[in-house]
Amino acid sequence: MKQVLIVDESPMFRDYLRLKLEDAGIEVNVCSKVKEGVSKVRSTYPDLIILDYHLSNYGFEEILKQKKNNLNAVNTPVIVLAQSIEQSQLLPLARQNIKKVFNKPIKIDALLQTISEILKIPFIIDDTLSIMEIHVNENIIFIEISQGLNQDKLELLRFKITELINLYEIRQPKIIIMLSNINTSLSDAPKLHKLLDTVRQTPRVKPCYIKILTKDEMVHEFLKYQKDYPIIEVVSNLQFAVDGLLKVTDKNTDENQVSKEELIGDKILQATTKDAAESMALKFDAEIKQAQIDFVMSEMKNLHIAVIDGDFTIQELIKNIFEKPGAKINVFSTGEEFLTIIDTWDFDLIFLDIVMPGIDGFEILKALQVRNLQYPVIILSSAIQRDTLIKAVQMGVKSYLVKPLKPEDILKKSVEILRKDF
Repeated sequence: MKQVLIVDESPMFRDYLRLKLEDAGIEVNVCSKVKEGVSKVRSTYPDLIILDYHLSNYGFEEILKQKKNNLNAVNTPVIVLAQSIEQSQLLPLARQNIKKVFNKPIKIDALLQTISEILKIPFIIDDTLSIMEIHVNENIIFIEISQGLNQDKLELLRFKITELINLYEIRQPKIIIMLSNINTSLSDAPKLHKLLDTVRQTPRVKPCYIKILTKDEMVHEFLKYQKDYPIIEVVSNLQFAVDGLLKVTDKNTDENQVSKEELIGDKILQATTKDAAESMALKFDAEIKQAQIDFVMSEMKNLHIAVIDGDFTIQELIKNIFEKPGAKINVFSTGEEFLTIIDTWDFDLIFLDIVMPGIDGFEILKALQVRNLQYPVIILSSAIQRDTLIKAVQMGVKSYLVKPLKPEDILKKSVEILRKDF
C-alpha cells in the first residue's frame, strides 16, 4: 500500500486531502508540527511527502534536511505548497527531489493529477467547471457557486463552513447559497443532495437559516419533492431571500441579529461572482484559529500594504497592527496621492476608504481595473454608507469593514484575504 505524509499547518487541508487519498486506498499520515513531521519522515518511509513551504520556525528546511540525511527517504518525491515563493528559490528545491510547487490557492484537480502521476494510482476527478467562493460579512456566510456543481469542491464545503463559523465565533450561522449561471438537470440531483446535506449537517447550522437564491427551475422542482429539506427555502429574488431570513431572525432573536438594511447590503455584496478566478479560497483554520493569525503576522515582513484613507486615526491603527511584525505600510491621505504611484509600486493588500474628497474610492477601483491590477482590497466604510458598499461590490470588491474599526476585526479580515489554501 502506498504511503503519503502530509505536513501542513491547516487542519482543513490535511483532513480533506487525507480523506480523498484514503478513498483511493492510500495510507496517509498527517501532522502540523515540525518535530512530528521529522519523526514521521524517519519512521514511516512515505512514497510521497506533501509539505507546506511556510511551516513555522523554519520547519520546511528542517524536514528537507532530515529527509536528505535519511537513506530511506532521500529519494522520496516531494510536493510543495506555498502561499508565495520567489523564482530564485525554485532551483535549490529542484535538487531535493521536489516534483512540483503549487501556489495557494491550490487547484485541487491539478494537485490530485500530480499525486496520481507520482504514485501511479488513478483518482476519480470531477472536471466539471465550477466557480465557488465563500465569504463572511457581518456573521452571514455566503456560498456562491456559478457555472456548475463540482463534486470535489462540494466536498470541501464542510471544512470551510466549519472554519468560518469558528474563526468568527458565529453562534447562529445564517447562510445564503447563491447559484448563478447554472442550468442543472436530473443528473445533477446527487450533487444537489451533496450540497444541501453538507450545509445542513454543519454543526450549529439550522435548516431554517438556509436560503437558496437561484433562477434555475430544476432546483425549485428538486426542493419541492424532497422531504429531507422541508424548511430550506428556494427563492429567485434577492429581496425574498433577505426577507425570509429576517422573518426567521424576528422569531429567533439572538445576539447576531442584524438589521434589514445590513442584510440587504450584504446579500447584494455577495451576488457578483461572475468572472472570479476558478478557485475556492479556503482561508481559515478553526482548529488553530490563533495560529492562522500568527501565520499572517509572521509573514508580514514580506507584505506591502497600502492604506488609502484621510483619517489619521485609521492610518495609525492599521500601521500599529502591521508595522511591528515587519510589514511595509504606505499611507495615502487622498486618492490623488495613490494614483501618482499606482504604475510603479506593487501591493499585497489595500485598505481603501470609499468616500473621500477629490478622487474617491470608486475612481481608485476603476484605475485598478483598467490596469488589471488584482490586488486584494478591503473596503472601509461608515455603517450608513450601504449604497456605496453595494456599488463597490458590483465593481468586484467583496470584503469590507465598517467603521469604527477594531484591531481584531482588521486581523480576521486580513486572514480571510491573505491566508489562502485553495
